[in-house]
Amino acid sequence: MLIKGQNLTYRYPGEPVPLFDSLDFEVRGPGFISLFGLSGTGKSTLARLLCREIAPETGSISISAAPVTLYAWNTERFPGWCSVGQHIREVTPEHNLVSLDTISEALNVAALLESRFRELSMGQKNRVNLLRYLLQDFDILIADEALANVDEPSRNRILGFIKKSFPEKTFIYISHNATEVARFSKDILILSVNRPHTNLKTISGLNMPDASEPNPEKLKGTVLKLLEAATADSITTSTPAQPLNSKTDTPSEQVPQET
Repeated sequence: MLIKGQNLTYRYPGEPVPLFDSLDFEVRGPGFISLFGLSGTGKSTLARLLCREIAPETGSISISAAPVTLYAWNTERFPGWCSVGQHIREVTPEHNLVSLDTISEALNVAALLESRFRELSMGQKNRVNLLRYLLQDFDILIADEALANVDEPSRNRILGFIKKSFPEKTFIYISHNATEVARFSKDILILSVNRPHTNLKTISGLNMPDASEPNPEKLKGTVLKLLEAATADSITTSTPAQPLNSKTDTPSEQVPQET
């Protein structure tokens, strides 16, 4: 499967500088492909262009074989008048219901199916939403921060399960987590901080087939390449980092993730 963008130009309404300007790129599936960049670099916008939710000013995106493309993002909601499980059973094609138990166990949401969506934590909401999409008929699934607020061991286990269970599908995974992107991706398309984007740098990930631990040195090297490419323009213009003063400064706090 070939996903190809040609001469793609897009700007946000009212913005003088386009986000993408005559952008060309290619993505080859099946496999696990990631879209990586810092906040505000246009990852979600490119995803919406890929699934044709929005249209470019100029240029086109072509996908061979006319596949079914779905777009899952981390702020979606379920209806409030029924349980999570009832809704999922209603929207799942009948021939895919046989996989409900297996996938819900793998995502650790089987015990949540009788709950209402509003009763769930953010991490639980994202996992049941991902379950809803994995039970659909699709060729390409764009997963935009679909595992946000989920703890790292669970994320790794879920991504490993997806790769083993859907080898013939194409996943375009959007995440701010450089380590998981480097670890599981076949190819990584990088949106740098520079704008407009006229090209996408592509590097190879480790393409781990499951949740097994990768070679630490290879993982570290791939993460460094990824971060260097994503921040290349800011590195040349930013002021040097100041040493941490242990008496007056503290590292920024990490937001706890939900299981």
